[in-house]
Amino acid sequence: MHTVWKGAISFGLVHVPVKMFAATEDKDISMRYIHKVCGSPLSYVRTCPVCEQEVGWDDISKGYEYEKGKFVLFEKEELEQLNDEANKAITIMDFVDLKEIDPIYFQKTYYLSPDHAGANAYNLLLEAMRQTGKIGVAKISIRSKSSLAAIRVIDRCLAIETIFYPDEIRSIEKVPNLPEQINVNDKELGMAKLLIEQLSTPFEPQKYTDDYRERVLAAIQQKVAGEEVKIAPEQKQQANVVDLMAALQASIEAVKPIAPDPGEATPRKRARKTPAAKKAAETAEAEAPAVTAPKRTRGKKTKESV
Repeated sequence: MHTVWKGAISFGLVHVPVKMFAATEDKDISMRYIHKVCGSPLSYVRTCPVCEQEVGWDDISKGYEYEKGKFVLFEKEELEQLNDEANKAITIMDFVDLKEIDPIYFQKTYYLSPDHAGANAYNLLLEAMRQTGKIGVAKISIRSKSSLAAIRVIDRCLAIETIFYPDEIRSIEKVPNLPEQINVNDKELGMAKLLIEQLSTPFEPQKYTDDYRERVLAAIQQKVAGEEVKIAPEQKQQANVVDLMAALQASIEAVKPIAPDPGEATPRKRARKTPAAKKAAETAEAEAPAVTAPKRTRGKKTKESV
């Protein structure tokens, strides 16, 4: 893996030299803009709309628009003087419980490995954090951007996750059409909670796949081989749910566990649909409900749309 940053973790007077590596990679399929006439890839050119000419990097500086059409300019050297990246330190300010940080704050994850003679200090910090169950809240500067960060233990490795500052999180008050009060039918709520319990399972990330990416890759291979790409027919849009209770009941019946057969080696975990469940499902499908039970891929389990 490519080293993206080198520095040290400091907590108290303890100094832990580390190297940083990206923990994730973008699997997005990159495509370029192509000129349809000749098939050539297009280039991006930096042009000045006033001078009507291409501008080289030597003639470019950065600017902040403080009023419409008015900018204050900064040269590269000025920004470097303001940047704290030269510090090369991850300073842990506090230790907190992971559950206290809402997932909305997390940005990107990096792995940290011990650098040079820092193995003993690295192992000490890792094991102390593992046994206390705490994570460290720190500050770090990466690529000219200062970030808050959370340092935590993942298996035998220290990981650091950059997190947003509080003023970078938008208030939910800006989200339109949120209900002032949440009023639900108690019976429907009970059935919804039962359905959630029936669908609950340990998190197994390996069973989730990027279906869109797989379809694009398959289409690319078809085009490379000179084959015609088959387009799936457009699915009918579902209307609003008419009978929510019928949809919930059908979903619960579809995933309800059944008693094991004494003659079976392993108990079955999903019941066949009863006539009542089939009728409820047909009713729900005819009324095009908007509530859907998510698909499950574990073993032979399946889920049906509600």
